[in-house]
Amino acid sequence: MIDAIDRRIIRELQADGRITNQALAERVGLSPSPCLRRLRRLEEAGVIRGYTALIDQEAYGLPINVFASVKLTRQTEDALAEFDAAVKRWDEVLDCFLMTGTRDYLLRIAVDSLEAYERFLRTRLTRLACVGSIESSFALGIVKTTPVLPLVAD
Repeated sequence: MIDAIDRRIIRELQADGRITNQALAERVGLSPSPCLRRLRRLEEAGVIRGYTALIDQEAYGLPINVFASVKLTRQTEDALAEFDAAVKRWDEVLDCFLMTGTRDYLLRIAVDSLEAYERFLRTRLTRLACVGSIESSFALGIVKTTPVLPLVAD
């Protein structure tokens, strides 16, 4: 169970993953040793899954975000497993959510061009027998994106 201090540690790490333990301890109101113990406990419990660099997608060369809503031919366990396994292999898919409603999945796909997205559709997504239909929407811009989770009341 995580408490308010753990949440402050997490929030500070989300804002700056390279923060020193000394600075982190100061920001959350702990001495360095207890702060480090809490941090290790959060890592071991899997609350903190890892550390990564945040990369500017456009500067990296992948300026286009496509949101693809996918409806499967059938919602069987085998079809879901086939789709899940395929998506996990495709680097272009940054996010994939199993959804409620009229569509089964929502994917966020990053590509460098419309041609690259068409190639992705033709060589990957439409080749899955379990895919019944795909509806694509192209993002015109990004209004907000954040890796920082909202605060939760204890």
